[in-house]
Amino acid sequence: MSWELILWLLSFAFTIALIAANLYQIICLSDLEFDYINPYDSSSRINGIVVKEFLVQGALCVLYLLTWHWFMFLISAPVTYYHLKLYMERKHLVDVTEIFSLLNGEKKYRYVKLGFYLFLFCVVIFRLVRVAVLAVLAEDDDFLDSGIF
Repeated sequence: MSWELILWLLSFAFTIALIAANLYQIICLSDLEFDYINPYDSSSRINGIVVKEFLVQGALCVLYLLTWHWFMFLISAPVTYYHLKLYMERKHLVDVTEIFSLLNGEKKYRYVKLGFYLFLFCVVIFRLVRVAVLAVLAEDDDFLDSGIF
């Protein structure tokens, strides 16, 4: 298996994790909006996953940088920078006392991130399929060139 295929499989797994984390946060905010959950539980669930989401996004960005995939790095770098900026300013956590006043803004922020992650997912799927097909064709050519047939 080629290293390029391993990179895109790893990128696929990271992107799925980012989408799942973001959907979980949106569900927690929607449950809070419809009063299925109290503010403390909702904010503690969201705060427990935010830092993990930031770390996965940062790891994905560093992975693209180290493997010289400049297009993918340039796509994911602004979001990684924004996450780093939020973390440094200590604005990444949801406050329990102000969660109701910031509910619509938090949901819109997470919907925008979900849109970005879905765009990233489409690009990763395209690249993964492309690399997998090229790897299969290259193995098939090597098999035919081996002189067995």
